Amino acid sequence: MATTVRRAVLTLPAAPLGPENPLPVLRAPADAHALDERSREGLPRDMARQIGYEPLRSLLPVRLLDGYQRRRQDREFEAVVIENAHLRVTVLPGLGGRVHSLVHVPTGHELLYRNPVFQPANFALNGAWFSGGIEWNVGATGHTTLSCAPLHAALVPAPDGGVMVRLWEWERLRDLPFQVDLWLPEDSEFLYVAVRVRNPHERSAPVYWWSNIAVPEAPGTRVLAPADEAWHFGYERALRRIPVPQWEGEDRTYPLRSTYPADFFYEVPAGARPWIASLDAEGCGLVQTSTARLRGRKLFVWGAGEGGRRWQEWLTEPGTGGYAEIQAGLARTQLEHVRLEAGAEFSWLEAYGPLAANPASVHGPDWAAARSATETALAAALPRERVEEAYEAWRGSADTEPGERLAAGSGWGALEVLCGGHKLPGTPFPESGLGEAQAPWLELWRTGVFPAPRRVTPPGPSLVAPHWRDMLETAPADPLTEYHLGVAQWHAGDVAQAVRSWERGLALAPSRWPLLRCLAVADAMAGDPARAAQRFAEAFEDLTEESRGGEPWTAAESALGREAMTALLAAGRLPAARAVWDRLRPALREEGRFRLLAARLLAAEGHVGAARRVFEEGFELPDLREGDEILSEVWARVTDRPLPPSYNFRMRPLT
Repeated sequence: MATTVRRAVLTLPAAPLGPENPLPVLRAPADAHALDERSREGLPRDMARQIGYEPLRSLLPVRLLDGYQRRRQDREFEAVVIENAHLRVTVLPGLGGRVHSLVHVPTGHELLYRNPVFQPANFALNGAWFSGGIEWNVGATGHTTLSCAPLHAALVPAPDGGVMVRLWEWERLRDLPFQVDLWLPEDSEFLYVAVRVRNPHERSAPVYWWSNIAVPEAPGTRVLAPADEAWHFGYERALRRIPVPQWEGEDRTYPLRSTYPADFFYEVPAGARPWIASLDAEGCGLVQTSTARLRGRKLFVWGAGEGGRRWQEWLTEPGTGGYAEIQAGLARTQLEHVRLEAGAEFSWLEAYGPLAANPASVHGPDWAAARSATETALAAALPRERVEEAYEAWRGSADTEPGERLAAGSGWGALEVLCGGHKLPGTPFPESGLGEAQAPWLELWRTGVFPAPRRVTPPGPSLVAPHWRDMLETAPADPLTEYHLGVAQWHAGDVAQAVRSWERGLALAPSRWPLLRCLAVADAMAGDPARAAQRFAEAFEDLTEESRGGEPWTAAESALGREAMTALLAAGRLPAARAVWDRLRPALREEGRFRLLAARLLAAEGHVGAARRVFEEGFELPDLREGDEILSEVWARVTDRPLPPSYNFRMRPLT
């Protein structure tokens, strides 16, 4: 059977993504993967250096996607299917290029964990993320901001004379283009995936990449990798070296033998073949291997505890089998970023396919024998030399211009290529890809003036790279320009100048709330919660007076209302917090995030019974953050009863 590539439509029960949050993300994301400083002592020197290299100060210029809910109805997703006699691969270009399914055709066996629903949850750096399949995490520590975003996709001649699918986009956190090429040679039992990240700038850049593979978590499944040690990272934020497979009396290579969610970053010896496999009780499952550039390997487990099981249910639907994640990355751990020099690139090849090994050896008590049996089976199924040869062959196709277009990504890459004059063979970002979001920035580049909006609306997204900041500094200083300039200065770390820009804009602004909100965040970051709370209150009042109908305004009220109530509660300004609640649109008050704020407000006002009834009546918090313990914290303030299972998302032991 010759390899075929075809378009398809995948229908899933899906929750809508909702609108972007229009408020610029001035704070660094609440990072469940931040490392306690005490854990840095004694780390290998290169690991410690890369952990400290260019952590995110904010999410700029990316916006949050936090408007999703949990009501699902059938939705069609554009898909691309790559198939030969051995594998059928389903790719979703509109959702970060996720490989949704990898089926072994002769047996009909699904090699991945395939989520039967599309349910966004707050796991990506910018919010919306969904579980299952293989995702391509690029940018910074965490799930990529492109998790639920469209990528460009097209057909390209494959190295073996067939056809491959190219995905590409401009990653905006680090301002870097990347590509992912997927192809199935005609007689291959392995999907080849070639990746390239390029730095077209005259400055070095931090790079992060982890390929994240969801695999079924059936009892008896074991994860194997070529390592005798691992770095354990739990939600206590400590990183420590542990033995593999036994630790604290349990074999941690079996995902269900941990109680709480945890990461195990395997210490793969230098020169060893990099691979990771998830094999069931019969010794069958999925293996991933790569060229040496992709050195890291990881197992993530949800664990068998109540909180981890609740998260699994939350990300899909009751009755669905659980999953673990096996991963491969550029560094030892996901806490690190790797330097990419100016004008340079990183590239590598990955391979994914079925593997069958002797189950008695795979599940035997001798870890060395289990690893050896798996590696022997991998060598027979896909020799290391063949992976190297495929990578070298692909390098000759990496710059080939795409042919038939399958999907379109964003217009941000087109803007950067046009304005920066970058030459990126193989990944075109044509001017025809520019859209409404890029229009004012294109006019700034062409005329030196940032245009006034044609209608009253919340400000559009800000750009913050040095060349955009320079253009804003020389543009006429109207309030909207000062707003965007302040955001760019804030991103650059020039907090004082950002505040001055926002204050200058505020003096003449017909729409004051965007500037007041930025100044409120600056006050909070400067350690002045009282002043921050006052400015949040003023910003929300101004917004509600100006607000019109329509999705952008509702999104702005929701986002700023949450920030204002949270700040006012923290400052003890209860009447002002109640005033924000009273100004909310009735529909917003019924959302889970505001039901929780209502419970907090009632408890602070002394109405503990009423606050408890909010929980007892039931609500869901669609954007509950990974590792966030707010539900258990508020519950503990209103009652001493055990936390109901529906609210138990704890990812670490009680302390």
